[in-house]
Amino acid sequence: MANTCLQFTGFVMSFLGWIGLIIATATNEWVVTCKYNMNTCKKMDELEVKGLWADCVISTALYHCITLTQILELPAYIQTSRALMVTASILGLPAVALVLMSMSCINLGSEPESAKNKRSVLGGTIMLLTAFCGIVSTVWFPIGAHHERGLMSFGFSLYSGWVGTALCLLGGCMITCCSVETPATYTDNNRFYYSKQGPAHSGPASTNHAKSAHV
Repeated sequence: MANTCLQFTGFVMSFLGWIGLIIATATNEWVVTCKYNMNTCKKMDELEVKGLWADCVISTALYHCITLTQILELPAYIQTSRALMVTASILGLPAVALVLMSMSCINLGSEPESAKNKRSVLGGTIMLLTAFCGIVSTVWFPIGAHHERGLMSFGFSLYSGWVGTALCLLGGCMITCCSVETPATYTDNNRFYYSKQGPAHSGPASTNHAKSAHV
């Protein structure tokens, strides 16, 4: 019962974390860059919001974005963060599906419990890979933006990516740890089975021995 509750908690955390990573991938408010203070940058139209897909300029009466379509001319940190975040968004779907189908309340035919455990471990491992992609992206992107142009603050998308990464990491660990099979129960069942079978065979043998002794 405890493992079931922990597995369900890990599933909910992983699902919410995956949604957070998707939101971070789809939005562009990752970091706010500026060489001066906030008011000066707004007046000079130099307050920029950088994301994976566009660079936006914020001023007192203007907010316009430029889509980053020239892939080969982009810095390495943007290209790598793009690839890793898209990979994380894609990997989250089979991970969530595998964990959902391994829940104790869902039965796929008459499959053994070991098959569910293997499916749950696989889903938890994929979720950990998803979290790893999110960690690299959400750490490397602000560092690269700071070296390219002065980093002023973090954006909503980056916070969403951090929260989603943490939830996927914790959820994946909980799912993987709770899905490991315990061989002690299987061994005890075997011992009980053989102990029941032992006296059943001893009865006829003792009867035959008594008959031979009587003759």
